[in-house]
Amino acid sequence: MVGFVTVEQLRLDAFVTESAALAAVVAGLTGTDVRRASPCPPWTLAGLLGHIIVATDRIGQAVEAARAPAAPGAPLVTAAGYYRPDHRFSAQANTDRIDVAAALAARLGTAAAIAAELAAVRERNLALLQSAPAGLEVRTRHGDRMQLTDFVVTRVVELGVHGLDAAIALERQPWLTDPAAAVLEELLLPDAGLAAELRALLRCDRAGLIARLTGRQPVSPGEQSALAARGVTRLALG
Repeated sequence: MVGFVTVEQLRLDAFVTESAALAAVVAGLTGTDVRRASPCPPWTLAGLLGHIIVATDRIGQAVEAARAPAAPGAPLVTAAGYYRPDHRFSAQANTDRIDVAAALAARLGTAAAIAAELAAVRERNLALLQSAPAGLEVRTRHGDRMQLTDFVVTRVVELGVHGLDAAIALERQPWLTDPAAAVLEELLLPDAGLAAELRALLRCDRAGLIARLTGRQPVSPGEQSALAARGVTRLALG
């Protein structure tokens, strides 16, 4: 008899598998690789990886920030609600996001150092996730109150979606894992059960569907109309 798997475990599995897949790719990169342009200008691939490192390390920061009292009446924010188009995507916030990642990449300097930092951040934050009590509430750098399990979804977005960007930069086939794809489908679609139908409609695999839902690959006007008719809208992902 197969044991019951919780939503929390599925999300943790997505973080585990996707971060491991990315770490394995980055461990094999060269200096020439990380100097490539990324599809997220002005970052090179090194800068993009710097951003993923910073974003992954937000887990520990969010856990620590929750020690301070929340603002009275502050609502709990869902993973989808986290991607609302407010100050977090302002010009200043975007500039800060770009500069912090580029500065980290410059400080690390080499492909080997970037790979080592990614691996260390992954292990440190994975340990936090695995030891966290059920129902733990965290606080994001934007001031959101979130359940840790919902915040994990946003970190899978960083790993999975920016992993697609890294694959584009490297001119490789995407390595998006099935657990991460499932979590992303749940986030990006009004009903995750639509995923198979949409893959058939768009004639793509799971990575291709996520790429289209996040603007990494274009859709035709007719395809966009079909998505809209099924209630699919695009989150503000920056």
